[in-house]
Amino acid sequence: EGETLEDLLEENGQPIAQEEVADWGIQICDVLAYLHSHTPPVIFRDIKPGNLMLRRDGRIMVIDFGIAKVFEHGQRGTMIGTEGYSPPEQYRGAAEPRGDLYALAATLHHLLTARDPRLEPPFTFHERPIRMFNSHVSPELEAVVMRSLSYDVQERFASATEMALALNNAVPRRGASGTGLAESGFSPPQDVVPKWKFKCEDEVRSSPRIAENVLYVGSYDNNLYAVNAEDGSFVWKFPAEGGIASTAFIHEDLVLVGSEDGKLYAVSRQLGTEQWTCATRGCIRSSAQVAYGHCFVGSDDGCLYAINVQTGRVVWQFQSAGPVRSTPLIVEEMIYIGSDDGYIYALDLRSGGAKWKYNTNRRVTSSPTIGENLLFVGSADGHLYGINSRSGWPVWRFRTKGYVLSTPAVKNSSVYIGSTDGHVYAVEANTGRERWRFDAGSAVTSSPAVAEDVIYVGSNSGIVYAIHAQRGERLWQYITGGPVPSSPLVAQGVVYIGSTDHYVYALPA
Repeated sequence: EGETLEDLLEENGQPIAQEEVADWGIQICDVLAYLHSHTPPVIFRDIKPGNLMLRRDGRIMVIDFGIAKVFEHGQRGTMIGTEGYSPPEQYRGAAEPRGDLYALAATLHHLLTARDPRLEPPFTFHERPIRMFNSHVSPELEAVVMRSLSYDVQERFASATEMALALNNAVPRRGASGTGLAESGFSPPQDVVPKWKFKCEDEVRSSPRIAENVLYVGSYDNNLYAVNAEDGSFVWKFPAEGGIASTAFIHEDLVLVGSEDGKLYAVSRQLGTEQWTCATRGCIRSSAQVAYGHCFVGSDDGCLYAINVQTGRVVWQFQSAGPVRSTPLIVEEMIYIGSDDGYIYALDLRSGGAKWKYNTNRRVTSSPTIGENLLFVGSADGHLYGINSRSGWPVWRFRTKGYVLSTPAVKNSSVYIGSTDGHVYAVEANTGRERWRFDAGSAVTSSPAVAEDVIYVGSNSGIVYAIHAQRGERLWQYITGGPVPSSPLVAQGVVYIGSTDHYVYALPA
């Protein structure tokens, strides 16, 4: 009974909600884990929407085992499967368990974007990132699917069980009470005890900022919160008209923050009341920066805006060819910014005119930082770049095995960066050589913070890590109840960080 996911896609004509897709993916992983656990493993070889049926009770059934094959290592055979969903190695006549994970990921990509891979050139998923077509999909879920679509078998998840765990961490399961471990009542052993934690009404993806002992942080419940930094007590909240993923900027008596509603808000620090708004034509996920009496912020409409910080009036805007979710870096009279069109731009602060641009060929949501006379920025092409800030010439690039969405931190001639390949890297600032890598167990989209000799960073497995900056060794960890895309703020011996479990945490550094 029921209908195939292919029929469902045709009926809907639009992407399926990520919670449903992740839940279905986990169910399919359970089936694949069972098949692959046989000795020798059984390879399904044709996972696609037409071979997956949704029962009325919400269970997914895998159907049509007509071309399933018992795996024999090194054996070649004929190319069997469905073009668009089949992995590259299957075209060469090879079948192995991780090929089923590729086909499952191709199916999830189709469900999340409503774009049929049979109508696209083979193996071009990385030219069509999920969030390009469906901004409601979280970066964590996108990272899991895109890792499973790696051309190289070795870069995919090692097993269906590992992929199921990653899907579970990326999107909370449907029907669960709350959003994760913290809400379920399960309390894992912890290395540290929070000084306090403050609960919002939805996910906290933005990063906290602090001024005069008040912490400011946005939430997807549409509110900007002001919280007492000492004890976590509520001060005020300001309601926007959309979720807040961007990080607030504190300028004199104003808090500047962007929202999914496309507006930049200037809010009174003392009263939590609106002073002015500036509307753009897209969501604002970029975080504002202020210099020379002007506020600079990117928008999903593809523009970087220069806005008078007193009046909220637009002075100039620079148009790129993709959403601008990177946070601008201002150095003297230059602005450096990344765009989803794949370029890193250097702009004149006064006019917004481009001085140079560098093409990474994949979207740049990472925000630039500078040190050692070089500009450091990550890209979804999997690289961390060291670029001459004056000429735009790449001095070096460091390759990871996943998207680099987090913003690099620079200290003591080292650059620290997270990757969706599940690692935090320390790289020599001058040469781009790896000093160490730390296995975080899942994708890292949080941006590292450095204080004293310690790196603090969140991971999509819900863990906040403290890592020794010189040795790359774990000092402690704290497990939240959901993925942690929020980036930590370290102030006066406390690490402040948000989680998708709806909490803001104050952890002892």
